Amino acid sequence: MYKEIDYLKFILEWLVSNIDDIKIDRLEDELWVLLTLSVAKEDMWIIIWKGWNTVNSLRSILRLLGVKIWKKINLKVLD
Repeated sequence: MYKEIDYLKFILEWLVSNIDDIKIDRLEDELWVLLTLSVAKEDMWIIIWKGWNTVNSLRSILRLLGVKIWKKINLKVLD
């Protein structure tokens, strides 16, 4: 499995209550990696808490991981 998915899953397992409903899809190109995240509807409030601060923090962490693999990593959240 890919390290960025492992890191993201590790963080989300501590945040959400429905761990089995975490789904992360990955698309890769030459320059970027797109991760698409979906969680249970009950846990969506944690992700969009206070103006998407949680998602923005996760995106910052993934950007730092992207430096190691020389690609830009972006996170998209599905409602």
